[in-house]
Amino acid sequence: MTHDRTPSDRTAPEPKPDSRRASGLWPLVHAERAALAADLAELTDERWATPSLCTGLTVREVLAHLTSGASLTPLRWMAGVIRCRFDFDRQNAMRLAEELGATGAETHDRFRRVVTSTTKPPIPVIAMLGETILHAEDIRRPLGIRHDYPIGTLTRLAEYYRGSDFVVLAKGRITGLRLVADDGPFATGSGPLVAGTTLALTMAMTGRMAYCDDLHGDGVAILRERGEMG
Repeated sequence: MTHDRTPSDRTAPEPKPDSRRASGLWPLVHAERAALAADLAELTDERWATPSLCTGLTVREVLAHLTSGASLTPLRWMAGVIRCRFDFDRQNAMRLAEELGATGAETHDRFRRVVTSTTKPPIPVIAMLGETILHAEDIRRPLGIRHDYPIGTLTRLAEYYRGSDFVVLAKGRITGLRLVADDGPFATGSGPLVAGTTLALTMAMTGRMAYCDDLHGDGVAILRERGEMG
């Protein structure tokens, strides 16, 4: 059955290509948030205190950071930046504290409330997807939790990071290296080889050096030496 379009439908402007791409990314963000929330639902207090891959932060604190990112409008983000005198680390710490709650269960509950949020600071939606997956792994790996990410989602993210140093340094970290995924189509660069799963490549290029253990090739040592640069 077909339906006539209303006059308002006929006169409404077509979405810009960038907005269509962004709207297609939000379901991926929401799916990964929901999966992380499910993985952490039964965590004990002791496990909430596990050190994450983010230096100095527990897995509970990283989850609170994700909640903060899903709760910050551009206006609130800028107000916080001004309040913290453009000290972005201080701003992140302040917003994390706001979302931490009194217990791990409360931290988890606050995160569940923003699973379907489309609120974000002034960064691209693809960067929000990156924040979700990177920090999910910052949490999952120390806890020994495995998650099967859709290869299309990971490839899309790897393609973004290979050409960007915005929010997270990645492009600069892999300059002069050839990255090749062995579980999907992602490949980039030229030079000494770094090969492995798309997830391990993405995590390593964004500074998670623990994932170099999952990679192979002559370029892995070079990538590892670059460490947490930037």
